[in-house]
Amino acid sequence: MSNQYCDGIARRDFVRVGGLGVAGLSLSGYLRQLHAGAAQGAKVKSAVFVYLGGGPTHMDTFDLKPDAPAEVRGEFNPIKTNVPGVEICEHLPKLAQCADKYTIVRGVSHSLAGHELGTLYLNTGSRPVPSLFYPGFGAVVSKELPGAADLPHFVAIPNTPQRAGYLGVRHAPLQTNTVPVPGQPFSVRGISLADGLTVTEFEKRQKLLQELDTTFRGAEASSKLVDGLDKFSQQAYDMISSPKARQAFDVSQEPAEKTQPFGAHRFGQSCLLAARLVAAGVRFVTVSFGGWDTHGGNFKACKDNLLPQLDQGLAALLNRLAAEGLLESTAVCVTGEFGRTPKINERAGRDHWPRAMCVLLAGAGMKAGRVIGASDAKGMGPVGEGFTPDQVAASFYHSLGIDHAKEYHTSTGRPVMIVREGSVIRELFA
Repeated sequence: MSNQYCDGIARRDFVRVGGLGVAGLSLSGYLRQLHAGAAQGAKVKSAVFVYLGGGPTHMDTFDLKPDAPAEVRGEFNPIKTNVPGVEICEHLPKLAQCADKYTIVRGVSHSLAGHELGTLYLNTGSRPVPSLFYPGFGAVVSKELPGAADLPHFVAIPNTPQRAGYLGVRHAPLQTNTVPVPGQPFSVRGISLADGLTVTEFEKRQKLLQELDTTFRGAEASSKLVDGLDKFSQQAYDMISSPKARQAFDVSQEPAEKTQPFGAHRFGQSCLLAARLVAAGVRFVTVSFGGWDTHGGNFKACKDNLLPQLDQGLAALLNRLAAEGLLESTAVCVTGEFGRTPKINERAGRDHWPRAMCVLLAGAGMKAGRVIGASDAKGMGPVGEGFTPDQVAASFYHSLGIDHAKEYHTSTGRPVMIVREGSVIRELFA
């Protein structure tokens, strides 16, 4: 399923599987690097990146303005959280009761009002330029913090706009392409291998080759039909077919009392799967939740659908990680590509507004139960200098023990820092 944005860009255009430098798995490519000794040692850190595609409204979620004029403040009221002095939207009651587990960063600001550019910016931490594809967070983490050999290191549920960029497809995500259904085993057969090849297709080719080998006993015929499925692709297949991986992906093994808090909707089940994957040792998981491009009917869409799902799924994820002792070592980031206009339009909606937005950060050494930064009285822009997506990215990497200023080299030898601009937001760690 894809979400069509207002500018005509379909989200699936961000998440085509298997292409060089875009989202898609090449576990076999990664294994080639591992075989060549290029993989680095692992550290005990993981991350969950929740992407709210379309641009959620900061004014109706985590930065309400109850004293603003009616055409700005909207229809929702703030409620108290379990942190004194911190208030969020009334339609986020579960998140209000676990506000001590995350920090709200208000006054995040940039100038890219288009979906595609804003998406690239918030998923890499570097302002996009025409001459270079920057790697997404997951690609960098999979390079810096590789995990167990029998688990994928970067999983996208069900897909992600994050690219491997100049790091190459060996650091692209394994995309589930679907989400779990309550009470049913979650099959890994829809997961993509290199070049968009699914596990089912791999098995069919493997069966055909076995039949050909039996009939012709010829390695040459087999090699032509392999079509790139060498021993590294076999290792990739073995990885996602391993008992450990299958158990991690199978949410049907969860007892009912542990699945109920997440809800039966797609986002909640995606968060449940993310929690299981982190517990199993997967280093980086993205969860995509689109539909936030609310130019019309903003308040109905948020009240009836978007906010209740976000509230239930995200609160359950944070509570689950905390209860299992994983939040201390798992960085969580929740963001869209921009905020939305303070002034309500003629269609009871809000339009694109990158000058002010909110980001939620939690875990991995980041202090929780606070608000950092602020927007002005009408949510038009930050008070003071505010924060940039670059600073958010630098802080996210810092929580994982990754130096955001570390230099990589492109295939042409060009030196590029992980995050070109920006600095760590020290208040997050003070």
